[in-house]
Amino acid sequence: MLSPTVIAAATYLCAAAITKGEIILRQVNPTHLAALYPVLEEMGCQMRITEDLIALTCRERAQGGQKRENNAPIPVFPTDSQAPVMAVTTVADGSSLFVENIFESRYKHAGQLSRMGAKIKTEGRVAVVEGVERLHSATVQCTDLPRWGLHLSLRALAADGVSRITDIKHIDRGYEKF
Repeated sequence: MLSPTVIAAATYLCAAAITKGEIILRQVNPTHLAALYPVLEEMGCQMRITEDLIALTCRERAQGGQKRENNAPIPVFPTDSQAPVMAVTTVADGSSLFVENIFESRYKHAGQLSRMGAKIKTEGRVAVVEGVERLHSATVQCTDLPRWGLHLSLRALAADGVSRITDIKHIDRGYEKF
């Protein structure tokens, strides 16, 4: 499992990708996120990585169409990065396939996402995300994991209008001063 710092770094990289923005992360060990870089680059993000920083720029709508399968620990696609990457694919061109072979209940957040207009179909350990042009605002509930609540926040960043996220105590538990 990734450390909380690495999970936060992956989330912030995906926040820049979903908003067609840019970010520079410092004081993160770039080697800990190496499995995520090809995924972000396939989505159309440009990255600059040095020994002490990670810079990401994503000026265009992300590209979907990838298959992500979690069937082993790092360096294979990190399971803890699945939710923020899935957030980006909700507004990406094309469809993306996720296969979860580590945790059975990985897609609990999908129901809340559909309230914002995301098109996610789940069946067992498989999720298919069909990218939409825009998400819309909604009131959604953060369930039990901090990262799921934060990923709802990512989708709210990409949505038209003002979204409301309830039960943020779960986010506060995992992300100081988010």
